[in-house]
Parts: sequence; C-alpha cells; structure tokens
Amino acid sequence: MENNETIVSISTALGTGAISIVRLSGNKAINIVNSVFKGEDLRKVKSHTIHYGHIYDNDKLIDEVLISVFKAPKTYTKEDVVEINCHGGILVTNKILELMLEKGAVMAEPGEFTKRAFLNGRIDLTKAEAVMDIINSQTDRSLKCATLALRGDIYELITNFRNKLVNCIAKIEVNIDYPEYEDEEVITNEYLQPVLTELKIELEEILEKAKTSTIIKEGIKTAIIGQPNVGKSTLLNAFLRENKAIVTEIAGTTRDIVEGKVAVGGVLLNLVDTAGVRQTEDLVEKLGVLKTKEVLNEADLIILVLDNNQKLNNVDKELLDITKNKNRIVVINKIDLERKIDYDGEAIEVSLIEKNAIDKVERKIIEMYNIADINDIDASYISNIRQIGKIKDALKNINEALKGIKLKYPVDIINIDIKNSWNDLGEIIGESNPEELINTLFSNFCLGK
Repeated sequence: MENNETIVSISTALGTGAISIVRLSGNKAINIVNSVFKGEDLRKVKSHTIHYGHIYDNDKLIDEVLISVFKAPKTYTKEDVVEINCHGGILVTNKILELMLEKGAVMAEPGEFTKRAFLNGRIDLTKAEAVMDIINSQTDRSLKCATLALRGDIYELITNFRNKLVNCIAKIEVNIDYPEYEDEEVITNEYLQPVLTELKIELEEILEKAKTSTIIKEGIKTAIIGQPNVGKSTLLNAFLRENKAIVTEIAGTTRDIVEGKVAVGGVLLNLVDTAGVRQTEDLVEKLGVLKTKEVLNEADLIILVLDNNQKLNNVDKELLDITKNKNRIVVINKIDLERKIDYDGEAIEVSLIEKNAIDKVERKIIEMYNIADINDIDASYISNIRQIGKIKDALKNINEALKGIKLKYPVDIINIDIKNSWNDLGEIIGESNPEELINTLFSNFCLGK
C-alpha cells in the first residue's frame, strides 16, 4: 500500500493517569517527532529502542518524555512508528497531539493503525477483527476466542478450507482444458462429492458452535421478572455482589430498569432487573411495567422470581404462561418463610438473604447453556457476525454445488458455485476486500488502534 500521510493519535484512554501514549505511523513519523524532541537524534538511533528527552514547542517546554522508535518493516503497521510516552494529563497529551499535527501529521481515523497493518500485509482480516475483540473481552472465554484468532488459528482454518476448494477448481479446470485426461463423471462423483460433503459438514459444525460462540462473546441478555417485592432486586444484587438496586419491603420500589453485567461460569450475563409486573394506577410505575414487557420480548434468558410466602395470583400465572416457551428459570424465593405458594413445576428454591443462595441459580445457568470448557475452545468457535455470515454464504454455495452433482449438471456449472464458495471464504480473511467493507469494519475501532 502506498500512503504518504503520516498519521497520529492518542493511543491510551484520555484522562488523568501515570502515562499517555501519542502514536505516529508513516514515512515522516521519525522526522516529525525529532523536530520537537531534545535528546538523541531519532533519525540515527536503532530500531526498537527507547530514548529519554523533552518535547518543546519552539522554546517552550511541553513535557519530559520517553520516545520509542520502531523502524519499518518490523512494526505494527510495517511503516515507521514512533510512540511518545508522556505524562498522563489530558492537557499535556492534547498539546503534544496538536504539536504533531502542526508539524505535518494528520489525525488518524478510528482503527487506521490496524487498517494499515492489514493493507500492508502484516495481518489478515481475522487478526484485525481479533484486536478489537481482545479489547472488548469481558470474560476468560471471550478472551480465549479472541486470542486464538489473533494467533492466526482462524486464518489457518479458513485457508485450509479454501485449499480444498482450490483443488476442486483445479481438477475441473484441467478437465475442461484437457477432457481426454479424466472423465467428467469420475471427477464429480469420485472426487468432488466427497470433498464437498466433508467441507459441508465442517462448516455446519462451525455454524452450530457459533450459537455458543456468540453467547461467549456477547453474553446472555437476562431479564429478572416477577411481581413487586418478590426479591428481584435482591437477586440482581446477589449476582453483582453489590447493592446496585434499591431493596425495600415497599412494593413498587424499582420503577425503572436497572442493568448490570456479571460473569457466571465464564459467560457474561447482561442482567436487567425490571419493575414489578402488577396492576397499578401509578403513572410512573405503569411506564416501568410497560418497559418490563418490552425487555421480556428481547431477553435470551428469563429468571422469573416467585414468593414462597404467597399463593400464585393471576399475574403470577400470566407470567408463567407467557414465559413457558422461552429459556426460563423459575426461582422461588423466601423459603425461610412459611410455604404458601401452590406451584409444583420445576424451580430453584432459595432464600436470597442467605450468603451463597445465588450459587444454585448460577449452576443452573451453566447447565442450561452447556458452555464449552475454556480448554475445549478452538478456532472453530467463531463469534464474529461478519465471519459467520460469510460462512453461511460459503455453505449455501457448497450445497448448490452438491445439488448440481446430484442432478448431473455439467462440471463447469458446478464450478461456478465452488468458486463462489471459495470467494466467500476469502472475504473472511480479506483475500477479496471491497473498499466499502474495509472502511466500515475499521471505523468501528477505537482511536489510536
């Protein structure tokens, strides 16, 4: 890739801290920083070295810094890269950034450093996407999936699939050019069909695992519902190990939606504690009840809390009925009180005021979703939505090719579907990369990455 612009951005979170890093990449990066740096001549230093000195704006001292110099091509972007390690104040960091812009650098777009790494051939598209997945990981399992991709495991997996298809394409092309060497029927039935059938099974397994992979990456949107004062907020606080929701004996205390995140068995629960569902004349509380019903439709998992000390009423029965076909856990709370509830379905019985009562609920969630042990996760656990979409496209074309074989289509017609599948898989790793796709993908990155 030819790009004459040298880009710059702040690569650390903007705020007060020990250090901030201002990063530059491009063929003028070293000269731009050297022009405002008092210390060693950065143009003459060795690559991958750090140098102490000061940044000046003309005669005005800006900050005491450490400068890291990385010379092309052995850098993140395969261009010259300079990182200015300054003190972590917002003002000083911005002043250094402004100075770099004044000296000829241009502001980097979101994800532009990683985009250059991809366009310059240092990383493939799956590794580029893995960078943001690592940044956004919130559990050990999601981090494991991301590091496998960054290591190149997904690239290797997809490349192996494409190599199988290339061999099929080569067989067909040779037959078209030299039909006297191999019979068309032998190619389709004895060679293509077994290879494509095996690949079809492998891609179907990846798509099946993708359901689990998406849960590992995105978490489970979990709605805690029930009538007022049954213990919904207590359950939320037990999950979070903190008093985020207000807990009182007054019915209707939670009038809006309280949210939180917690890792359970290595899986992220996106918890929503909702206003109690009941008949009410209070306008504010009515709005909370309406929101509860909206959340109910969007949730992946519903935890319905019932009161052991109360008989089921019409609202309880309605909640049990409308959630019966959803992923649901029924929790009967307050078992330390007299049992009056008349529910005999499957349920977890707890007293949420007890210290370890939440463990029973967590074990049930792990059992329900049967999440793979972290040691069993491999490259076939693909969670990236874009990649999953292209695998579906590739599988569709393989199915079309197999259908063509079954209907005895000419081998050159079958070859069209095989090539389409090969191209679909190529888009996963960036072998065929429409400019619009690349720009959209990297625009989702954070600045400085």
